[in-house]
Amino acid sequence: MPASQHEDCIFCKIARGDIPCTSVFESEELIAFLDISPVNKGHTLLVPKAHMETLFDMPAGIGEMLFAAMKQVGSAVMKATGAEGLNVVQNNYSAAGQQVPHVHWHLIPRFADDGYTAWPQGAYQDMQEMAALADAIREKL
Repeated sequence: MPASQHEDCIFCKIARGDIPCTSVFESEELIAFLDISPVNKGHTLLVPKAHMETLFDMPAGIGEMLFAAMKQVGSAVMKATGAEGLNVVQNNYSAAGQQVPHVHWHLIPRFADDGYTAWPQGAYQDMQEMAALADAIREKL
């Protein structure tokens, strides 16, 4: 087993071929396969083969390759399903909905009448609250 994979991680097992998947794309660094519990049929997961738990664990250099694969696979998903749109979703940590602690992207084909909506939006009390939070974020950069 490569040092960059974890023995018990389900996505590492899929990347190694220990667990079967319905793969739609594979490169040396990435694998994309159909989600077994799709939001809509064609829902695809794009996963780095090396084990990284969150976006914050990824090396910066992987971005160009990852986005190229997202574009290629996402476009194919839309064409194959006749989708009118595509959500690209990536969650970090369980509080944000990450169920498998191995970084991955959901490519979800969307249709105008599929009934799904984004989460509800909130508001700031006023512009001062918004400016104070922006200052706090900039201080952490």
